[in-house]
Amino acid sequence: EYGEFETMRAIRKSLSQEFKKKVIFHRRSYALSQPANKNLELTKKLQCIREKKGFICDMDGVLYRGGEVLQGVPKFINWLNQNNKKFCFLTNTSKYSSKELEAKLDRLGLGLLRDVVHSSADATAMFIKSQNPESKVYVIGTSGLKSTIESVGLKLSEKDPDYVVVGEADEYKNNEVKLAVNFVAHGAKLLATSNDSHDPVENGMIEPACGAWTSVIEKATGKSAYFVGKPNPIIIRSALKRLNLHSDDVTLIGDRMDTDIIGGIEADIHTVLVLSGVETLESIKKYPFFPYLVLDGVGDIVTK
Repeated sequence: EYGEFETMRAIRKSLSQEFKKKVIFHRRSYALSQPANKNLELTKKLQCIREKKGFICDMDGVLYRGGEVLQGVPKFINWLNQNNKKFCFLTNTSKYSSKELEAKLDRLGLGLLRDVVHSSADATAMFIKSQNPESKVYVIGTSGLKSTIESVGLKLSEKDPDYVVVGEADEYKNNEVKLAVNFVAHGAKLLATSNDSHDPVENGMIEPACGAWTSVIEKATGKSAYFVGKPNPIIIRSALKRLNLHSDDVTLIGDRMDTDIIGGIEADIHTVLVLSGVETLESIKKYPFFPYLVLDGVGDIVTK
């Protein structure tokens, strides 16, 4: 009996060792194959992106940061032009007109064609015109936003406006906010170019932004604003209309998950997140959605 017991134990030990070898082998195979699979997947996704007919790109954090052009951007723009890709640069800012933003790109040495910037001011003006081209509009914002509203044939008015539009401004004057509150309370529709609650300023401080000031009007009137800027898919669809392309033919590139990427996903567009702006590989883990592709910068689309 003792001998039979030892024999069975030896068999079990042998089987156990063989099993461990197979497990180790499979683990090593997986570890070796994983990078190859990832590289293959990256190659396929890059090829898919490169075959798109058009590109919608965010600006700050994608093309430049502050007053400095980001690495790989000139090469990416040359690639767009050489391959006859349609493109526009999409921004949530409404402080400046598209012409002013294009002038900034020129100063940065990017040498772009005209009519390539599409801002939340442009999208807001197009939205109002699509609703009622005879609308009168009261604007809290800069001269850039006001001129954009007027450029599509809408009238600025401080008397019985159909719409109140809140945009970015260097300062928000108390009497302007009071007027806006009363216009909305008496039936004007409330729009805002962005839902950003604050902007960063010097010394690590922040200041209230468009979304915060809009909330004052909402609170005072009990009326909800309609935010036209990202992540609202309407601004992305207006950019598609400008390019005259379908969503299947376009890629959206941005540096923020909460505006660019979710906006692109909701507009049913392939999205590329670049890590040259706000997000990191760690920060994107907190979101319940994912971009189609994550790259260090737009230059990787051409060279990776």
